[in-house]
Amino acid sequence: MPDYKAPLRDIQFVLDEMLESEQHYKSLPGCEEATPDMLSAILEEGAKFSERVLAPLNAVGDREGCQLNGDEVTTPEGFKEAYQQFVEGGWPSLAHDPKWGGQGLPESVGIILNELVGTANWSWSMYPGLSHGAMNTIEAHGTDDQKQTYLTKLISGEWTGTMCLTESHCGTDLGMLRTKAEPQADGSYKISGTKIFISAGEHDMAENIVHIVLARLPDAPAGTKGISLFIVPKFIPQDSGNAGERNSLSCGALEHKMGIHGNATCVMNFDAATGYLIGEENRGLNCMFTFMNTARIGTALQGLAHTEWGYQNSLAYARDRLQMRALNGPACPEKAADPIIVHPDVRRMLLTQKAFAEGGRALIYYCAQLVDKVGLTTDESDRQEADTQLAFLTPIAKAFLTETGFESANQGLQIFGGHGYISEWGMEQNVRDSRISMLYEGTTGIQALDLLGRKVLMTQGESLKSFTKVVHKFCESQADNRSMQSFINPLSRLNREWGELTTRIGMKAMQNREEVGAASVDYLMYSGYITMAYLWARMAVTAQEKLAAGEGDGAFYAAKLKTARFYFERILPRTRTLETTIDSGADNLLEMDESEFSF
Repeated sequence: MPDYKAPLRDIQFVLDEMLESEQHYKSLPGCEEATPDMLSAILEEGAKFSERVLAPLNAVGDREGCQLNGDEVTTPEGFKEAYQQFVEGGWPSLAHDPKWGGQGLPESVGIILNELVGTANWSWSMYPGLSHGAMNTIEAHGTDDQKQTYLTKLISGEWTGTMCLTESHCGTDLGMLRTKAEPQADGSYKISGTKIFISAGEHDMAENIVHIVLARLPDAPAGTKGISLFIVPKFIPQDSGNAGERNSLSCGALEHKMGIHGNATCVMNFDAATGYLIGEENRGLNCMFTFMNTARIGTALQGLAHTEWGYQNSLAYARDRLQMRALNGPACPEKAADPIIVHPDVRRMLLTQKAFAEGGRALIYYCAQLVDKVGLTTDESDRQEADTQLAFLTPIAKAFLTETGFESANQGLQIFGGHGYISEWGMEQNVRDSRISMLYEGTTGIQALDLLGRKVLMTQGESLKSFTKVVHKFCESQADNRSMQSFINPLSRLNREWGELTTRIGMKAMQNREEVGAASVDYLMYSGYITMAYLWARMAVTAQEKLAAGEGDGAFYAAKLKTARFYFERILPRTRTLETTIDSGADNLLEMDESEFSF
């Protein structure tokens, strides 16, 4: 039966050994409490909660789903009780400002906890996960009164949050949204419109839900320049700070979905609901990017979660399942057949999952440290450098890790064979649940346009250089390390070719802008494979150093080196095909007339 064990050893390897988190936190003001002992205690307790409370509810949520009765949504059995345990444990407040009731730990610590919670039960994790984005948005753009009223309750976990962006007719093109905001004499607004695909939009787990809503003022300019952002609570707060009168909003329907059945994905109707402006008028989309960037890192975590969960369960199955004999003769002659883990193709799938899980963890934790630096460092040049790198890596992390997460979930099902298609093993649920991750917070295509168009070409390649410089310095530092050249040489070559390929795309785009759209998704995946190669090379160097010093578990470090070699020899060559398809240009996509798309 499906199970989850928090990969604490690998988490500690990435944090403590590769990324040197102790030095990282010492370099940042306000992070004094983020000591190795503190982090270890948080990880251990978070692992217990995730393994013992949340993981057993994963299949329950898929089987039962959410139920809409009138205006109220009931979550699956055990979800509400688990959330109360989560709140009582103080987990929602972990990485927030003590001024508003938080524990003051850095953002990266919260991201580590989110991995444990999300891998154990992604549907459940979305309820507090959406709150995190709402907190960040109010903290960054809200007034002190709004922070006192809403942020304190969100940080305590008493209330949860959502983001209400899209509408049925506009999808990702938010410039087309129609939801209206009518100013009132008391300074509030009446919000009217319908939002779709609202995760955790209505539920029974918290006493109030704070919706962050995009809407238009009456005199707003057309398009994205005319969007404002509003707080619209389910229950309007009283002067005491407690939830009061019910606002005029409701869940009109629950979406019938492919997966994540345990999370309530709602159609939300706002019928002249009372709302409060956040930030400046007509600057709502700018404010919403605070929420969106938080959500994109969170969705990258979803890709990692489905990879890790699929890997753990398919590995356990591959060790137990007996099928056929190894081609060189019986590996287990005392048994009726050999366990399928002996077969090369099963090894290929397991190693792909392992490489993407451990590489994805390194990428997310690397980004998490950049988040810390952007928010906490007092050195302005360091902050700008971290911010540039983070802006560049965020679309890669979101899109690349969700694409590889879905690939890994499918490989997990494949390892199970016919049993993977049967619900009791959980593998088909993992495939269904993971599929949405490539659509959340902007599809892979949208992330790719953001990366290549906005982040790279519009900065004349400066954001790309901010990261390739890091890779170049690392390769230089290992130039004399002979045992690492099988990693350093291909990484150095690809790092150089990355810039050359970007220049070729840019030159073509000067003649035909469609070249950007034609190249973008392949470019993002190409970038993702190189980014992960850099992190795998760093992990390989760390593992080699530990082996040479005779420190720790030699088998663990040897496995790291072997997985790194698998990644470089079996996964990284995908960049060759992507380079070819990118160089083929836009003509093969656009030369066919629309009328020729017939059947």
